[in-house]
Amino acid sequence: MSRARTLDVEVAEDRRSESMMINMGPQHPSTHGVLRLVLELDGEEVISCAPVIGYLHRAKEKVGETFSWHKFIPYTDRLDYLAPLSNNVAYALACEKLMAVDCPPRAQAIRVICHELSRISAHLLGLGAYAMDLGAMTIFLWTFREREQIYSLIERICGARFTTSYTRIGGVERDLPEDFWPKCQAFVNEFPGRVDEYEALLSRNKIWVKRTQGIGVITKEQALQFGLTGPNLRGSGIEYDVRKANPYLGYENYEFEVPIGTEGDCYDRYLCRLFEMRESAKILQQVIDTIPDGPILNRDGDEALKTVLPEKEKVLTNMEALIHQFMVGTESIHAPVGEVYFGCENPKGELGFYLRSKGGLEADRLRIRGPSFANLQILEELTPGHSIADIMALLGSIDFVMGECDR
Repeated sequence: MSRARTLDVEVAEDRRSESMMINMGPQHPSTHGVLRLVLELDGEEVISCAPVIGYLHRAKEKVGETFSWHKFIPYTDRLDYLAPLSNNVAYALACEKLMAVDCPPRAQAIRVICHELSRISAHLLGLGAYAMDLGAMTIFLWTFREREQIYSLIERICGARFTTSYTRIGGVERDLPEDFWPKCQAFVNEFPGRVDEYEALLSRNKIWVKRTQGIGVITKEQALQFGLTGPNLRGSGIEYDVRKANPYLGYENYEFEVPIGTEGDCYDRYLCRLFEMRESAKILQQVIDTIPDGPILNRDGDEALKTVLPEKEKVLTNMEALIHQFMVGTESIHAPVGEVYFGCENPKGELGFYLRSKGGLEADRLRIRGPSFANLQILEELTPGHSIADIMALLGSIDFVMGECDR
């Protein structure tokens, strides 16, 4: 070994002997769930970071290979549990691609409403928690004010606020009630002004700017290398949105812009989510203005789909309806032999379902591409050289949910 190489090794060993290993999480509030970071520190500077996941032990993919096609829908709620309606829609679209089932136009428009309400709701919580981690408590309270309005709308859609289980293969469970439309219109009218308030409080705030600008820069090459999607990818300057690149649910018929950043830092990722919320409100307005009439569930094709829900003319007790829906209906659907992958633009990025069928009542193989899992991979490369205080900004800007990561 050369003398120079020997000195390099000695310096590295001396530095490591002076470093300190600490655990951040899995109980730390800034890890937004049961994420553990094993940090090696040299004073306040991060030398290395090893993310540790797996504390939830959810086994969603194995559950999807055990339960029948419809019975797995409630389990999708618990992936990104901040956007359960989006998860329902993504899984239903994958099943419909496998089974070659068409979704009626009105049901597609209702699914778009579900998608965009979920996107706004998830971004609101992400922004609120992000700001609170860096000391801005007011934003957290303001974003929850709007989230309560969205939860009230979701409650009108399906009767639940958190665990929705609303979609069905071939459509949606029920039509929207008449009083939903004026409530949704009122929210769409009011929401852009609320986003203006967030921007006024944060975008030029000296503390916020110093804590986020130039911090956690992700280059275009890094974003592609690590498979980032969603605002984390677009914040690095790459214009990729599944709704534009591979349109579904008629998104090609709606006018909206895809925001992209220039620096790829924490501040750009914050701006991208703000812009996306504005665009989601625009999409909601277009759906309200153009939603067609018609059925909300495909009952004209596969005979099996006709038993998914009881016919409206038949009056059933609650228990009879429950048995019909989750026993008779779900057990009657046989998917054709084949395999598909379908990805949707969820709030965290591309949520994809791979389904393989041998013609049975359930998936032979089911795999989930969780965007949070993919996005978290970059932490190990991104954190070295930052201070430990910057870790909170990095985690908040990535905006992940561990229920989707530990799927």
